Amino acid sequence: MFPKRVGLTLVALLLASACAPSGTPAGASPTAAGEKPQSGGELLYIVTAEPPTFDAHQSTTFATLQPISPHYSLLYKLDPADNVSKIIPDVADGMPTVSTDKLTWTIKLRQDVTFQDGQQMTAEDVVATYNKIINPPQGVTSPRKGVYAPVASVEATDKFTVTFKLKYATGSFLASLASPWNYIYSAAKLKQDPKWYEKNVDGTGPFTFVEYQKGSYWAGKKNPSYFGKDKNGTKLPYLDSYKAFFITDPNRQTAAIQSKQAMIEFRGFTPQQRDQLQRALGNDLAVQESPWVCVNYITFNTKKKPFDDARVRRALTLAIDRWSGGDALSKQTIVKDVGGLMRPKGPFAMSDADLQKIPGFYKDNAKAVDEAKKLLADAGVSNLTFNFLNRNVTTPYEPVAVFAINEWKKIGVTATHQVKETAAYLADLRAGNYDVGLDFNCDYFDEPDLQLAKFYSASGLGKGLNLAGYDDPKLDQMIDAQSRETDPAKRKQLVWDIERYAMGEQAYQVPVLWWYRIIPYLKIVRGYVIGSNHYTTMDMANIWLAKQ
Repeated sequence: MFPKRVGLTLVALLLASACAPSGTPAGASPTAAGEKPQSGGELLYIVTAEPPTFDAHQSTTFATLQPISPHYSLLYKLDPADNVSKIIPDVADGMPTVSTDKLTWTIKLRQDVTFQDGQQMTAEDVVATYNKIINPPQGVTSPRKGVYAPVASVEATDKFTVTFKLKYATGSFLASLASPWNYIYSAAKLKQDPKWYEKNVDGTGPFTFVEYQKGSYWAGKKNPSYFGKDKNGTKLPYLDSYKAFFITDPNRQTAAIQSKQAMIEFRGFTPQQRDQLQRALGNDLAVQESPWVCVNYITFNTKKKPFDDARVRRALTLAIDRWSGGDALSKQTIVKDVGGLMRPKGPFAMSDADLQKIPGFYKDNAKAVDEAKKLLADAGVSNLTFNFLNRNVTTPYEPVAVFAINEWKKIGVTATHQVKETAAYLADLRAGNYDVGLDFNCDYFDEPDLQLAKFYSASGLGKGLNLAGYDDPKLDQMIDAQSRETDPAKRKQLVWDIERYAMGEQAYQVPVLWWYRIIPYLKIVRGYVIGSNHYTTMDMANIWLAKQ
């Protein structure tokens, strides 16, 4: 066990070599044919930030999901063996039955699921969970409320059946039911106190809560009452326990894996960290890499002058040469591709040729700089200065922010880098206590309804997620229209119109560069398959450790 403040005194781990899952890039090797998962052991992993709340319904950060998800179940989830596109039941007993008009979704529930306080899970708990997310009570936020705009009602039609009735048909509804944020909560606990889960834990997941040592670690142990089994009928989880160690410094993160005192970090390491570990650990290390449904946004506080002026916002995005920045930053941190509001090269991505017509994405940066200077002059703020709020997560927040600050110097703008720890950073963004901020938008799926939920009006469906503070009924209507469009080709055109308007014309929240995941880990860790996000498959149920 690590002591508090991991990285000062290190402990030797167990165990040695193995192979990574099949289909992984160079640095990993296929799992041996016929190899069977082994039970036992403790998974030791790194989380690079601490949870600002225990309540995933109110959270937008991996810092909540990565240590806490092992205690909870979902209605549906993404398959841990294929977490890009395959949705499978979790506490649901099979896939939904959908009416011919696609407005009624009926879901049967498993009858062998219990909360860790011993109470059986029923439809009442699922209904209370989704009502909290869709219509949060006073004083409770729900950043993903906009995702559930199509839902008219959620009802328990019997003890183990839940029915969702929709206002209109939408192709994204099943994906929304598989959200990793939608922990199933106890209706009794929520009735007792809607905020109970902010500081307490009671779920139906594979691990029970042991302890949280702030500044050090989060611990859980195997839940003997967990309902899950693998394809061979073996009870899950395989592990006896886990500890998630909070280490924010990249050097200490690398040192912990290199000394084999931590086994894996699930968010992503830099190219330099990967290369250092490969040199040091050789065949004891596996590496998986993947594009990432994750991007940093520069978010303007539209409630403050001069950022209420679209000319100022456009000038600041115009100044950034994303194309050269992507090449340079991909060599030092976890960003790589240039894209709009949809993941580059993903199913809804705009072509590079069309993207380059939007302010901020011109290939000719000299032209963009001239245009930006003129816009600032027209707005009367040629020598603009402001504070640039950022998160104290070094990778990739610091290098991305430094890059943007240097780009703004080209147009005579001075930004002061203001760095705060995660909870304070998020609190300031949500309270509007900032000028310009480096925000983020990370999702678990390539789905416009997910990526665009952040762009709804702040006083409407975007409440809690749109941190720029604007209300724009026109944009709300555009987002609704793409959601209702069932023709894929027409829907893409509507999404691209939104990109031209929201990030080009209005420049409310503008992407910098899209992220790229690099996961180096000890080969002792088996059953992990990288995906396009760092949110799903975090319940640790399918991970196991190879023995020497």
